[in-house]
Amino acid sequence: MTGNRFRYGQWRGGPDPLAPPYDVQAAVDQVGAEVLAGGSLRDALRDLLRRGPQGRGGLDGLTARARRLRREALRRGELDGAVTRARALLDQALAAERDELARRDDEAARFAETMLENLPRSTAQAVRDLSDYRWASDEARQTYQRILDGLRDDVLGQRFAGLRDSARLAGDPAVQEQVAEMVRDLNALLARHARAEDTTDAFAEFMRRHGDFFPERPRDVDELIDILARRSAAGQRLMNSLSQRQREELAGLMRESLGDRLAGELAALEGNLRALRPDLRWGRGERMQGGQPLGYGEATGALDEIAELDDLLDQLGQAHPGATLDDIDVDAVARTLGRDAADDVRRLRELERELRRQGWVTRDADGLTLSPKALRRLGGTALRQVFAELTAGPRGQHDLRSAGAAGEVTGASRPWEYGDEQPLDVVRTLTRAVRRAGPGVPVQLAVEDFEVIETERRASAAVALCVDLSYSMISQGRWGPMKQTGLALAHLMATRFPQDALQIIGFGRRAETLTQQELAAVEPDMMQGTNLQHALRLAGRHLRRHPDAEPVVLVVTDGEPTAHLDPDDGEALFAWPSSPETIEATVREVDRLGRYGATLNLFMLGDDPGLRRFVDAVARRSGGRVFTPDTDDLGEYVVSDYLRARRGRR
Repeated sequence: MTGNRFRYGQWRGGPDPLAPPYDVQAAVDQVGAEVLAGGSLRDALRDLLRRGPQGRGGLDGLTARARRLRREALRRGELDGAVTRARALLDQALAAERDELARRDDEAARFAETMLENLPRSTAQAVRDLSDYRWASDEARQTYQRILDGLRDDVLGQRFAGLRDSARLAGDPAVQEQVAEMVRDLNALLARHARAEDTTDAFAEFMRRHGDFFPERPRDVDELIDILARRSAAGQRLMNSLSQRQREELAGLMRESLGDRLAGELAALEGNLRALRPDLRWGRGERMQGGQPLGYGEATGALDEIAELDDLLDQLGQAHPGATLDDIDVDAVARTLGRDAADDVRRLRELERELRRQGWVTRDADGLTLSPKALRRLGGTALRQVFAELTAGPRGQHDLRSAGAAGEVTGASRPWEYGDEQPLDVVRTLTRAVRRAGPGVPVQLAVEDFEVIETERRASAAVALCVDLSYSMISQGRWGPMKQTGLALAHLMATRFPQDALQIIGFGRRAETLTQQELAAVEPDMMQGTNLQHALRLAGRHLRRHPDAEPVVLVVTDGEPTAHLDPDDGEALFAWPSSPETIEATVREVDRLGRYGATLNLFMLGDDPGLRRFVDAVARRSGGRVFTPDTDDLGEYVVSDYLRARRGRR
């Protein structure tokens, strides 16, 4: 019995099914690391797709390959090869004809020689003048005919893939008539389509009659237009790429080879296609180099390839608003860059879909952004980095044993102490009395018998974290630690102290409240101004919304106030150096916070003497403290101070 025989080869059914999948969480952490280092959130997400997760298969690599192929196409050869080839064939035909005429001694031969000597220098005009010439040499006549047949076949074969075999056209008037009829019917079909008429039946009839010209088998009129317009635009780009003299020569040769009727139909077809697909770079030309002259088909093929690479580079660039990986034509990637490149695009699409499916990213009008789930992970990472040794000890103790009668019951009890307000645990109190004095009625109670129900006090805090968003923060390398600090504090409060209320306030020339997502994505304010007054005003509003909470105000800044709000119209006024009006307006907000019971603690970055004088004065006035941490220690200082401040009693 013959055993089974198997053959093995390279997998060709799409992406490698055995390739390890992308680690989605690792991709999120890669984005988070860039954000915590001070990078832009959107840039980090875009870079994830540009470089590819784990540095493989990204858009940047595909873009580099497309640019290399474009440079190679530009060096493929000279574009005027059709004219050069026609000139060479014409010289060859004239030489053969003169040889034949020299062997004759009649007057007709001398007249013909005179006519040949007076031919125009223009190749196209000479070919036209020879259209009615009666050749004496069969070799010369055949060579001359090769000029017309070759260019006609190149032009029609470039426009219609079904005619690339020049043997179908050369010297066959019937086929040429069939082509002219097809182009006429095609123009009529496109005219109906341009008028928004229903062309379903007309397209089916057209393909039934002329389908052999289109081996691509387009499914509808739009697909047919896309095929033809791309090729017609390549022909026009060839004309645009030639000099004025070369353009005139080639146009004249094409008219002579195609004939007036077919040339007119093709001109009408190009007009229709240009109107239907105006986006195909019809007016663009290229400057190509190379020692080898390219024929018409080769030249238009190279220009078509360059145009497709240009379109692909635009798609890979993802530069326009709302760009997605779905904008990339995977079939075009496979045609130009190869199947492995198309597989890379598919994998990137799958990564983006998986990031969205698992809830790590969302898409808005500006592109991808991190979801709340991803921000929680990012905040956890930030907290571990800035406060890795955070424990449940006294430093961050949340549950307080002496909470009073209004506290929450824990389920445990303890002996009564003088001053306790907790309710009595009746069952355990009686049990202790019986154990001490024995059973009997009435039960005799002593002080040591009493037990109270243990409760815990849920102390809450209202925290306003004011962070400087001025340009100096990013220019001095403080942007990343600032974001890391805010995200770490937000994560700590959300996970360990959910009853606390955090408001992040960013301030540049003006101040604004920020969510975690907005903090992660915020960009530096390129306008000059540090408006601490506006930030403290927003902090006061936040504290007043939580009157029963411990007020905590933390300010991170690297510059003294240089802007404040005009009391009349609310516009931000900037002055450098700081104006007395700005200082006075800021101090008034400090005093308002002080009257509310809030202590203002300031974290000063850098060693600006003016800032040092200002923060020292504010700390003395408000009873707060000044910290001067190194940039890398900012997060630990802020989180530690929050934990210390929230244990305070009002």
